[in-house]
This record gives sequence, structure tokens and C-alpha cells, in this order.
Amino acid sequence: MPKATKTKKAAKTKKAAKARKSPKAARASKTVKAAKSAHAPRTSETPYSLLFKDVKQELATTRRILERVPDGNDDWSPHEKSAKLAGLATHVAQLPGFGIMMLTTEEFDGSSRRPEPKVTSNAERLKLFDGVSGQLLALLENLTWDRAMSTWRFRFGDRIIAEDSRGGMIRTIVITHLAHHRAQLGVYLRLLGIPVPGTYGPSADEPFGAK
Repeated sequence: MPKATKTKKAAKTKKAAKARKSPKAARASKTVKAAKSAHAPRTSETPYSLLFKDVKQELATTRRILERVPDGNDDWSPHEKSAKLAGLATHVAQLPGFGIMMLTTEEFDGSSRRPEPKVTSNAERLKLFDGVSGQLLALLENLTWDRAMSTWRFRFGDRIIAEDSRGGMIRTIVITHLAHHRAQLGVYLRLLGIPVPGTYGPSADEPFGAK
């Protein structure tokens, strides 16, 4: 049989096999399509209502922790490798500002990072937190799906540290990051003998029903 004829016959055989897809493979294909459809954003909900409806409560909880930070203990830390109290508290206070940057820029270059703002009292720290929190909420409430699903990049010079959808990056770098350091700050308060407010439930100082 000529070589060209063999090639045509093999192509037809392959095409026929593809057409006779097994029922199992067909079901698997339908499952994948259904999963993709289930995870697609529902047009009746905004990114804020679907992805960020807990942010207002997270910020309110964070503020309750920040309110307890005492003046006069700026250089205190529980360990030589731990951050100083003032530095940690100020980092927590300004973190919502990072969310503002993520919503208004396309990327952040950590090699040109500016120093954190200087505050001289906890009252100034709370003012800073209230300002950036208010701006962040306003931006999230008006966030569109196109903007939420667009890519945001965190790099250090030429090195890409992280790159993902803007909405996903805000959850990780801002909201989860904030909860992490807020809990750390709560431990500082406990070691300083300052009552710790409840967060996702009661604390030893604020049981259920406490006013």
C-alpha cells in the first residue's frame, strides 16, 4: 500500500475514534463544564457582596484591637526577634492602605517601598486607620467584576513575587494579612496585661454577653 494511502487511513481511524468518545469521557467533560459554570460570578451580585462582605466587620474588629494599644510602650516586644509594639500596631493601622494601592494601580515594586508613616500616639494611629479603612471600603463597594478579575502584580525589581487576580490578591495580601497581624497584636496586649477584645468569638476578657 502506498505511504500516502496509509497516512490517510490512519487519520480517518483517529478521527473515528475521537468521534466515538466513551460515555465516561463525555460525563467527565460535562462535569468540568458544570464546575466552571458554578464558579463563574453571578451577575446579580457585585464583587463586594460576594467576595468582600466580611471586610467591614474585619476592619471593625481590627479597630477594637488597635484601640487598646497603650502609649508609652512603643519599644516593647515579647522577644528580641519580635517586632516592637509601635511598629506592629502602625503596620496593622496602615495595611488597608495597601488595598487602596492594589485597587488603584497595576503593580507594586517592593524595591522602592516607602517607610511606614510615623505616628506619635495611638490617637494618631487610629486616625490613620480610620482614613485608609474608609477609602478601602468605598473602593470595594464600587469594584466591578472586570476590575476584580484583572491581574495585579507584586514584584521586587525584576523578580515577580506574586501575580493573580486583583480580588484574590486583596483577600490574601490585605484581609488575611491583616487578621494575622491583628492576632499577633492581641498576644502583645495579653502579655502587657491589657484586656483583649473578642474577635471571632469571646475572649477571656470579653465572654459572650459582656458589655
